[in-house]
Amino acid sequence: MSHDYEALGLVAGLEIHQQLDTETKLFCNCPTERREPSASTRSFTRYLHPTKSELGELDDAALEESRVDREFRYLAFDTTCLVEEDDEPPRRLDGEALETALEIAALLDCTVVDRAHVMRKIVVDGSNTSGFQRSTLVATDGKIETEDGSVGIADMLLEEESAARIEERDDGVTYGLDRLGIPLVEIGTEPDIRTPRQAREAAERIGMMLRSTGRVKRGLGTIRQDVNVSIEEGARVEMKGVQSLEDIDDLVEGEVARQVELLDIAAELRANDASVADPIDVTAVFEETDSGVIAGADAVRAIRLEGFDGLVGREIQPDRRLGTELSDHATRHGAGGIFHTDELPAYGVTASEVESLRAAVDADGSDAVALVAAEAAVAETAIEAVADRAEAATEGVPEETRGANEDGTSRYLRPLPGAARMYPETDVPPVAPDPSEIDPPELLTERVERYRSELGLDSGLAEQVAYGRHMTIFERAVERGVDPTTAAGTLESTLTELRRDDVPVGELTGSALLNTLEAVERGDLAKEGIAPVLSELAADPGLSVPEAIESAGLAGVDREAVRETVREVVERNGEQVESEGMGAFSALMGECMGALRGKADGEVVSELLREEIGERS
Repeated sequence: MSHDYEALGLVAGLEIHQQLDTETKLFCNCPTERREPSASTRSFTRYLHPTKSELGELDDAALEESRVDREFRYLAFDTTCLVEEDDEPPRRLDGEALETALEIAALLDCTVVDRAHVMRKIVVDGSNTSGFQRSTLVATDGKIETEDGSVGIADMLLEEESAARIEERDDGVTYGLDRLGIPLVEIGTEPDIRTPRQAREAAERIGMMLRSTGRVKRGLGTIRQDVNVSIEEGARVEMKGVQSLEDIDDLVEGEVARQVELLDIAAELRANDASVADPIDVTAVFEETDSGVIAGADAVRAIRLEGFDGLVGREIQPDRRLGTELSDHATRHGAGGIFHTDELPAYGVTASEVESLRAAVDADGSDAVALVAAEAAVAETAIEAVADRAEAATEGVPEETRGANEDGTSRYLRPLPGAARMYPETDVPPVAPDPSEIDPPELLTERVERYRSELGLDSGLAEQVAYGRHMTIFERAVERGVDPTTAAGTLESTLTELRRDDVPVGELTGSALLNTLEAVERGDLAKEGIAPVLSELAADPGLSVPEAIESAGLAGVDREAVRETVREVVERNGEQVESEGMGAFSALMGECMGALRGKADGEVVSELLREEIGERS
């Protein structure tokens, strides 16, 4: 369903989180490469609790997180240091990361701060061993352009990346410390976005600028988009963890639709004079139940939702209902979800049990009932969370942080954070950024045009290279005299073909790619031998390029040896040459190249083959 976004008063903003491709982490000297856990990977555990700000306040989001009692297990690798384990103070802010952040600030037309102070942002979900994330304001007041008008850049921060979530357990979460501390920039826009399309365009524009530096990490999980959405009569909602730019407009559309439906439900609830009763223990109602979920629980708690009948099951997003929102809050506190009377009898719950349930909570025909079945303590806290969310439904749309789902919907995560989560970091001294010597890098859009006009690449290949992850290698190859078309074809086409053939191209270093291209330029390797040599280097990264050429059986042959091979092919196909003349060229060219197996350049083979055919026809 489409909406009139202007009439609804849609306001949206973005937060873009992009990992930087630096040698070391933001506050220590550990490498920024990701690792795979192994049997020898050691671990340790922590329990985290929120702390008060300098004003003595507790952040609501951190407080709710702390109510869920969980153990956090951390995987430490051979590169993990005491700073990452929070057993030693952090080092100074990484200079390479700051320099990259200043380049990005220049592209965004931002004003750089005079002094950058490191702050602590409380995070007690286990993703930081310290219980907070270190964050530094670097620049403010920027701007980008979209087809629908300018979008202001409110701020850009330099932050440490969180630990990687490895496994959800019944009693907690396991994290990997290989990701913790990787530098990232967080770019926040002003709430200037007015349509889903503009939200996506703004994100694409910022992403292009980030990649233009050539100094950001690429691949799944290295960039995340958070989207803030509200409509005039609704509330600000932050949707976290949008992985793909293609999802942004769908998520904005979906959130607008959700808020519209919640406002309609709230209007009906107010008309019904709806209210939420206190939770009641209804365990006895289900003593003989055949419902497996309820029978396996220690306790069952229920609440009467006065005037909610038929509305708990109202769909607010595809396959998500008001009841799903209530269930999200119960799940947040350790329950498996909820049951409610708009969907019962079902799931093994009988009609007579529903009648007994309604009687136990004193519900009439206009009321709904929601229940939680779990351990006693979990059921108690979960049903209270359900009651709070049901109460909020009578008022409209609650402000909250939500997680983006792959289908364009979202789910409840936690309350919106407030100012109480931030306080100064006393272990890291402030720095004075100097943007005076920073030259803004060439935009990718400009780079595409340069590749086309100056290097002779066609438009499609120019765009592939400029936006591809091997752009910096291409630039260095061309600087060293490598033919641009050869370099581009290798990095964009050859590597793709090898990947499809299950060659582990991820093992190829930038040096291996550059040295291979230079070998072609020197004449040590024919272009046709690039793929076999790269396959050898990927299989054994310890090989040098000359060793890989030898291993692939592609040691070069001189011109006369190539002529001899060509002559043998022509003689073998003498009748065809006599009858077809130069028309036999294509077929014989393939046979010649096969016989030479990449040992000779195709242009040389073509030249000699034409000579031999010309002499015999």
